[in-house]
Amino acid sequence: LGWKFYDADDYHSPENKKKMAEGIPLTDEDRIPWLCALHDILRREDSSRQDAILACSALKKMYRRVLVSGTSAIESNQPEQSGESAALKVLFVHLDGPIDIIAGRLEKRRGHFMPPELLKSQFDTLELPSAPENFITVSLEKSLPEIVLEIEHAIFQG
Repeated sequence: LGWKFYDADDYHSPENKKKMAEGIPLTDEDRIPWLCALHDILRREDSSRQDAILACSALKKMYRRVLVSGTSAIESNQPEQSGESAALKVLFVHLDGPIDIIAGRLEKRRGHFMPPELLKSQFDTLELPSAPENFITVSLEKSLPEIVLEIEHAIFQG
């Protein structure tokens, strides 16, 4: 797509990385500053009229609201509708697959601070996207080219 790509894991605090490396799941309190920083990145790109891709495990509906609306989502528990701080237009892509497929992929990942043992805690935390969120669900059981085509179709034909 030629868009800027951001890996949300690159923006975790050293404390969050240490905690995960020790096999301790992050709490909402651990994640909120991280999500706010990611929102700021998306807001900056939007202000520059740049499209961007953010790879992020936005597991809860609240986390996704923070990505779209920043701190206003925490304060009001709902995204803002208008004004200078209006919610960003974000398409969430929920990559869905069985835990065993994802675990197999995590086992092959090298040099990452999150151990595969934390995967179950992520599945336990996951709140599947639902209306009125702007999202698509794509199966991880498809081939990579099929996954990419499905996402591109949603972006451009949406």
